[in-house]
Amino acid sequence: MDYLWTPWRYAYVTAGEKISGCIFCDLPKAGDDALVRIVGRGQFCYVVLNTYPYTPGHVMVVPFAHLDELQKLPTATAHEMMDLSQRMEKTLRLLYTPDGVNVGMNIGKAAGAGVAGHVHMHVLPRWVADANFVSVVGETRTLPETLDTTYRRIKGALESSESS
Repeated sequence: MDYLWTPWRYAYVTAGEKISGCIFCDLPKAGDDALVRIVGRGQFCYVVLNTYPYTPGHVMVVPFAHLDELQKLPTATAHEMMDLSQRMEKTLRLLYTPDGVNVGMNIGKAAGAGVAGHVHMHVLPRWVADANFVSVVGETRTLPETLDTTYRRIKGALESSESS
């Protein structure tokens, strides 16, 4: 039998201590973007790796403002969120050559939001047949690279595109 080790998911799947406050409000205040895996910042939003990704390259575009509904975002914030989502789609297509890209939001707990109180946009590369029996039946994701590698790749690509 083969074993797939995913130690970074342990905190998520156990009934351990829950984080108080809002993780999306706390991340940009941490003082170390690499530590919290923020790959880019705009004026109103930032881009961060998903700690529990569906696929390699799974990022989220998050407004700095703590708002729970898309309709509550100021226009400038909503526009920047879409601009950053487009930039991330381009970056992920270049880095990962996926067959497609999912871009979307789960607004509210009933809609599947893991952080229901702070609206955010998911952007993730997808490949034909990337949802196989392991992820569907075994409820386990297999990722070909570590989050640190994903961070370095995306951060480097964003910095390269800014300088060109």
